[in-house]
Amino acid sequence: MEPPVHHFTDLFEQLGLPADVASIEAFIQRHAPLPEEMALHEAPFWNEAQAEFLHEALDEDADWAEVVDHLDASLRKG
Repeated sequence: MEPPVHHFTDLFEQLGLPADVASIEAFIQRHAPLPEEMALHEAPFWNEAQAEFLHEALDEDADWAEVVDHLDASLRKG
């Protein structure tokens, strides 16, 4: 059985954020760049549930990990 494939828009929906392309681009522009020394889940703009989800996705190498890595990389660009 293959693991589920999640898209970038799915991640934003999972986080309770607007998931259309324009909203995603605006979110990234508003919050990038994250400092290199800051873990994604430690960013001040996440609420507690969002931060926990992001941390667990990466910590447990969950099926969300790849798309969370994509978000992390997107927020590191300046």
